[in-house]
Amino acid sequence: MDKNSINIKILKVKMTDIDLLQSISQQTFIEAFSETNTAENMTKYMAEKFSNETLLAELSNQGSEFYFAQLDNKIIGYLKINSQQAQTELQHEHALEIERIYVLQEFQGRKAGQFLYEKALDTAKLKNVDFIWLGVWEKNPRAISFYNKNGFVAFDKHIFRLGDDEQTDILMKKSVINN
Repeated sequence: MDKNSINIKILKVKMTDIDLLQSISQQTFIEAFSETNTAENMTKYMAEKFSNETLLAELSNQGSEFYFAQLDNKIIGYLKINSQQAQTELQHEHALEIERIYVLQEFQGRKAGQFLYEKALDTAKLKNVDFIWLGVWEKNPRAISFYNKNGFVAFDKHIFRLGDDEQTDILMKKSVINN
């Protein structure tokens, strides 16, 4: 493990962290997707999904949890997980959804994403779910590789709307039982 990953802490996001959550959400989303999407679609999506009102509602939802990855007192990424009725799509009683794992570009490759994923896996085990699932954009080979490396397998596809653009997400899952 490299020396920078040792200092990464995973912290539960609180309601009072809303401005920081909004900032990291917007910055990581822009870094991840602005080169391959129109400015109009990016602006529309971020106004809908990363407004203070939307994020506060998600933070208030009993079935959703957010966690920050912090390195040397700087927030470098975050995780959003959903269970029960908070899941975006499947809403399987014995499943946990990873809705978002995002890390700032300058900190990718330092294990922050892995630490966030492991937090999701630990939470899934505590909740005694059968599997973890997620959707990942078919044109995001780095993320697909990350999830494959962690034991996820594709099981379906769905449409993800970014502004007025319909994109295909690969749905992936991993069994939690005996892991």
